[in-house]
Amino acid sequence: MRTGDSGRVLAVCVVHADLDVPGRVGKSAIDKRPVAGRVPVRAIGLEGDHVCDTKHHGGVHQAVYAYADEDARRWGDELERELPAGWFGENLRIAGLPISDAVFGARLTIGDTLLEVSAPRVPCSTFQHWSGEAQWVKRFARQSDTGAYLRVLTEGTIGAGDPVSVVHVPDHGITVRDLFTGEDPGLLTILLAVEPTLSDDVRMQIERHARRHANAERAARRRAGEHPDPATRRGAELDTGAQL
Repeated sequence: MRTGDSGRVLAVCVVHADLDVPGRVGKSAIDKRPVAGRVPVRAIGLEGDHVCDTKHHGGVHQAVYAYADEDARRWGDELERELPAGWFGENLRIAGLPISDAVFGARLTIGDTLLEVSAPRVPCSTFQHWSGEAQWVKRFARQSDTGAYLRVLTEGTIGAGDPVSVVHVPDHGITVRDLFTGEDPGLLTILLAVEPTLSDDVRMQIERHARRHANAERAARRRAGEHPDPATRRGAELDTGAQL
């Protein structure tokens, strides 16, 4: 995603009805559907929308969730079913922009609002229940087409058909996909240094990635020590014999 890129809002979605889900939460607001007209957008989200599980969702850093129509269509082809706007729990279905590859901190204008990319979506058991698809969380995570949460910098209204304009992209180039996968911990260290507005959730996500990589490196070193290269082992045995 680059400054000057543009797309279009296909649908604006808010909660249709709370969904009964298994587990401690009990209720979810994942069932979002398109609404007509212009929808007011406030610092904590769209008018008419809400969050049930406030411990893990919502807040100013997850005020608006956007998902790319291109990603939704690819999933629809794979699952052989229609995935209408709102199916991913998104507030905005957007065409023409690679939302899952949006640069963290990029700013978008939609209608008279100004929004900022603030986090990837992390799939959960509620999403699994809602989808009805086997191993859905693992499949969604493996594909890493997560969409993006947006922070509201300027309140206003948004309606279907509004153009989406990318007005600023930070030079670091680190995307929500980079943050979600955590494949390059060095990149995430840079993000910690250059993005002062990171949420506590994102900081914890970066810390988890760092621990995972550190544990993997330690395990690799242990395996190398337990099972050294055969040539190295033979050389060590020869050296031992010479000393004897």
